[in-house]
Amino acid sequence: MNSKLILSVFLILLSIAMPAFPTEEPEFIHKKVNFGYKTAEKRKIDVIVIHSVYNASGGDIYDVDLIIKQFARYKVSPHYLIDREGNIYKLTEEKNIAYHAGVSCLPDGTSGVNSRSIGIEIITSLDEAPSAIQIDATVKLVKYLLEKYPVKYVLRHSDIAPDRKTDPWNMDWEAFIVRIGKKTDE
Repeated sequence: MNSKLILSVFLILLSIAMPAFPTEEPEFIHKKVNFGYKTAEKRKIDVIVIHSVYNASGGDIYDVDLIIKQFARYKVSPHYLIDREGNIYKLTEEKNIAYHAGVSCLPDGTSGVNSRSIGIEIITSLDEAPSAIQIDATVKLVKYLLEKYPVKYVLRHSDIAPDRKTDPWNMDWEAFIVRIGKKTDE
């Protein structure tokens, strides 16, 4: 047999057998909260929900600490919060059930979204789009989570609660889905 053919077949088989390089864990700023979640040891995580948030209580609308105080007031929390500079704040452990989705329903009709999802809040406003660096950070985080869990859905908050939610605001969702490598019908 031709040595080039043998080498080609070997490389093809090697590429099939070897897993892709895992996505590097993003750098997190740990800012643990003591509200807005229920501790859980084992749960099936197969949904990621993307949200938008801003501080509506006075002061800087992008202030992380004021937004967290706002979460405390309503006894809610996402797992992650991404600031305007692309910093990723981890507010509670992924194993915990964070109260971020509210009354909601998945495309397959199931409810109880909080119990099976990771919530990610992007700090933006009703008038501005997330910054490019925020989108980059969100893509990196979601790709990391997609490798870690058997995710069936990556959804907008408005996808699971269309009668009461419109977020994430001003985000190019189709471009985001392409970047994370997930089909919109999955």
